[in-house]
Amino acid sequence: MQSRFVALAAALLLSTSAASAQQGAKKNAPAPAAQPAPAPTQAQADGAAAQQPGWIVRCTSVSRDAPLECAMEQNAVLTKTGQTIVLVNIRIAPDTRTPVALLQLPLGLNLPVGAKLQVDEGKTVDLQIQTCENRGCYASTPIAADLLGALRSGKQLKVSFQNMAKETIAIPMPLGDFAAAYDKIK
Repeated sequence: MQSRFVALAAALLLSTSAASAQQGAKKNAPAPAAQPAPAPTQAQADGAAAQQPGWIVRCTSVSRDAPLECAMEQNAVLTKTGQTIVLVNIRIAPDTRTPVALLQLPLGLNLPVGAKLQVDEGKTVDLQIQTCENRGCYASTPIAADLLGALRSGKQLKVSFQNMAKETIAIPMPLGDFAAAYDKIK
């Protein structure tokens, strides 16, 4: 399974690198050379993608007198390039006081398929990709009470999407400290 993830991540990186090279050529800037993906080995599986060690809570304020607005996030990056594959950011909407998830996904996606969230082996939540820019593509959704309960008690969140070759890529994200982080932002 892990070697399949590495192969899919490498295929995604290869398609994204090609798109970056085309954009760089248009701007007359030197573009990084796209390298073919080598066959996955155990050493590559250990170092291909990494998650941060849990959910991170960040709070900001527009001024000293304004209330703090807090969000929690976790991301998965390619260790060799530092490219973000998936970033999940959850915040409490100030107007509705309901949690909202914002996902940042890489470029080079099969946009009509969108993205999917799944906690452990539970039901999947389909997300429509709303926009893309130079850092990636974005999808957002309010978090329903049943999904929030699953996130709080679950072991793993799986974020999946398709690359341009219509290969499904699933990124696992641990949920061990989700409940503690969520309690800090609500």
